[in-house]
Amino acid sequence: MGDVFAFFFAGIWGILVFVISIGIYFLPTIIAIARRRDNILAIFLLNFFLGWTFIGWVVALVWSVKN
Repeated sequence: MGDVFAFFFAGIWGILVFVISIGIYFLPTIIAIARRRDNILAIFLLNFFLGWTFIGWVVALVWSVKN
């Protein structure tokens, strides 16, 4: 199993997929930073700790784009 991960992340495509995945995961935080929200830290913490549940990710996304 370790050889599969080593092969995957050894190439540029593996690194590119990893970076894009991290970018999508932290999209609510990126949007909050771009929109200069007052509660960037709270959105980041919600995204970091509960983003993997998808419900937490959606809540953070809505929170980052709402007025």
